[in-house]
Amino acid sequence: MSVAAEPVLPLRQIAVIGAGLAGRSFTRRLLACGFHVTLEDVLPSNLRQATAEMDDAERALREGTLCLVNTVEDAVRSADLAIDFVPDELESKLEILSMMDRMAPPRTILLTPTDDLSISDLASCTYRPDRCLGLSGLSPGREWEGSPVVLMHPPSARPEVLEATTSLLAALGLVCRTMTDTRTSHLTGR
Repeated sequence: MSVAAEPVLPLRQIAVIGAGLAGRSFTRRLLACGFHVTLEDVLPSNLRQATAEMDDAERALREGTLCLVNTVEDAVRSADLAIDFVPDELESKLEILSMMDRMAPPRTILLTPTDDLSISDLASCTYRPDRCLGLSGLSPGREWEGSPVVLMHPPSARPEVLEATTSLLAALGLVCRTMTDTRTSHLTGR
């Protein structure tokens, strides 16, 4: 079966790459909404911080499950969607998207928060440009309910991928608008 033919299943297993402030905040919201989250960070101190921030009361209220890992491969192994929280700079985004792309199952949607980079350019560097999306307007410490975000997608994005990702964001309390990425290429200088 080709990558393009892989079905889009309901998103339940979410890989969060990066346990800094934004990654921890996103993870807490996913857990509260009943998702199964694998949180990855190469720094054990960031994973300890994530655990410490989730007190007993929060653990009792949450619906989802949390697994902590220290490799991208372990995080994305069974992910329906993988989102990274690495710095919004070209080299970092290319490196992490390349790793997630190589290690995740073909069905996995790749989502990257970016306010500055072209998701069309980034997606073109993966084997799954139809499953690679950008998220603009997501900042740590924000109010979730009714917060607007923009789901940027390359022209090749599959409608069912956009629908599944928009549904996940709506479950988190985010108001999502989709937009085809038509920005000038950062990679080719066009």
